[in-house]
Amino acid sequence: MDLNKMREMSDAELIAELAKMKKDLFNLRFQHVTGQLENPVVMRQTKKDIARVKTIIREKELEKVQAE
Repeated sequence: MDLNKMREMSDAELIAELAKMKKDLFNLRFQHVTGQLENPVVMRQTKKDIARVKTIIREKELEKVQAE
């Protein structure tokens, strides 16, 4: 997912996207263990996307605190 798109999302959308990505990662891990995953690089990309979303959520929290 594009970083600029993530930054424009609302908090609720980011949390929903994070939940979706975690679910996808779980499914990818399951496929990897059972030998059905063709491209294990997808797992690494998903983990990095999860980290990006968490970082953006934290940045928004800090912006709210500093605005007060």
